[in-house]
Amino acid sequence: MELKATILRYESLPSTNTEAANQARRGAPEGLCIVARVQTRGRGRQGRTWASPPGAGLYFSIVLRPRIEARWWPLLSLLGALASRDALREACALVADIKWPNDLLVEERKIGGVLAEVIETELGRACILGIGLNLRDGALPPEIRATATSVERVSGEAPNTETVLQALVRAIADWYGALHAPAGPERICREWEASSSYAFNRRVRATVGSETIEGLTRGLELDGALRLETEDGRIERIYSADIVSLRGVAG
Repeated sequence: MELKATILRYESLPSTNTEAANQARRGAPEGLCIVARVQTRGRGRQGRTWASPPGAGLYFSIVLRPRIEARWWPLLSLLGALASRDALREACALVADIKWPNDLLVEERKIGGVLAEVIETELGRACILGIGLNLRDGALPPEIRATATSVERVSGEAPNTETVLQALVRAIADWYGALHAPAGPERICREWEASSSYAFNRRVRATVGSETIEGLTRGLELDGALRLETEDGRIERIYSADIVSLRGVAG
């Protein structure tokens, strides 16, 4: 299937995801993209804020109305990470790692993230896929410089935001088409596993609400859940959690 994108650009928005959701509820078609030069209340996963200084990053959301079974909708977040990886490689010559479920890392520092939100609209259920990429050093407040990075910081050169945007839109369209093709969910999961150093044999701690689970990563379920093998050999399936890498890798 073909995803046709229409891009609306704003100087400032509270959140591109919020604006995209509002437009989707008013009947916006699939493929509507919202881009802002600055976000005043940018959002990340689990209610966190996303630093969005003027012109320092790509702040982007797209309206999607997938024609796939509900059980595959969590893969849209993985799709967003794959598309972001492709865009950074094409537009910035950077190879990014992916940490489950949706963080883009370079040199173990966060360079981007994905926020997928499902909403109900008059036209049916929709997914708002939000992506933030740190392009310039101005995207990094002092308090996160130890754990985050930017394209400019890594490469020594600030990229052209429009070039990154166009690469991202193309990559989303490609992976969205792949998701709707026969065996699409399997392809998304296998490509994600091949693109992530976190997919297999990484010792991690998963925080799920007030519970913590430690184990070795053992790839993905077809619905996008992360498989963790605990010390007693059980496989835990993680659907929503914060993941922290621990020292030590085993087979």
